[in-house]
Amino acid sequence: MTKNTTISKQRQFPQNLLIAAGLLVLTTGLTFTLFFQVSDNPANIALFYIIGIITTARHTTGYIYGILASIVGVIFINCFFTYPYFSINFSLPDYPFTFLCMFFLSIATSATTTHMKQQSDLIASHEKQLLEAEKEKLRANLLRAVSHDLRTPLTGILGASASLQEQWESYKAQERQELIHNIHDDASWLLNMVENLLSVTQIQADGSKLNTSLEVVDEVVAESLTRLKKRLPDADIHVTLPKEILMIPMDAMLIEQVLINLLENASLHSHSKEPVQLIVENHTHNIYFRIIDHGVGLNEEYLEHIFDGTYSESISSDVHKGMGIGLSICHSIITAHKGAIAARNHNRGAEFLFTLPKEEYHE
Repeated sequence: MTKNTTISKQRQFPQNLLIAAGLLVLTTGLTFTLFFQVSDNPANIALFYIIGIITTARHTTGYIYGILASIVGVIFINCFFTYPYFSINFSLPDYPFTFLCMFFLSIATSATTTHMKQQSDLIASHEKQLLEAEKEKLRANLLRAVSHDLRTPLTGILGASASLQEQWESYKAQERQELIHNIHDDASWLLNMVENLLSVTQIQADGSKLNTSLEVVDEVVAESLTRLKKRLPDADIHVTLPKEILMIPMDAMLIEQVLINLLENASLHSHSKEPVQLIVENHTHNIYFRIIDHGVGLNEEYLEHIFDGTYSESISSDVHKGMGIGLSICHSIITAHKGAIAARNHNRGAEFLFTLPKEEYHE
């Protein structure tokens, strides 16, 4: 037993003792009402105390409090609910056998309840460790992706700005415009990365519990397209929405970020002049969002790891910069909404699909 565990148990001792005493007092009070006003059947009295002992074991830490409650319960039954009342007498006929059985039953029940609680706490602790491990993996992937993806735009901005500053007169007007355009594109991409990172920070700060509210799907889609058009004025997006008005629980800003990321990736990286399709479908328990392009598709070799933040590292072309980190963030946001996200290739391009549940998720 570690020193920290010993200190923790010492701190919990007064609280556990108070809980056990309070539950025994409450059980005894209720039993008095039952015994003297409703029924004086000893079997009912024993059941009442067994319930109190189970409750004590459930709300305290360790075996000792449930076992102490068992001993005190047997004494209280003998004292208060066995003739002659308000005196302890273990010499009554059949009393030793009857209440010895009840005593061992109480101890067994207490031990079983305590063991179940410990198992439940162990499972909860294991799940918490898995969640922390998943968060740590996400942080590591994000750090790796950020350190990898920041180099290209920062190098471009520094190089172009230095050239303009040092050789302004030697450049023609068209060349200056091109360098300024490159600086603008790289700065816009960095701003997009910051927005993505802020989205993940919001999820982690809330402990993966989002502040969701019912939102109209059509309005979220419309706002996403408006924000996308500010970045990519020439983006050609064809939207298909259900006829009915759909309202589902979500964090609207985060879902807009997912739509923007996926639509931007499809517009920039598909190498196709055909419009990107955004299809929203109403299913029984979920709303489906499908983003379909008609371009070069996804690299099948890395498709399995496309959402872990490393996809862009596997692609040599600069046009894929930031794609991996954006997809990783999309995965984090949809997972926090208790939805699912997937990617696949079709005959003439790629498709991303994510789902959002219609009902609020409860822990």
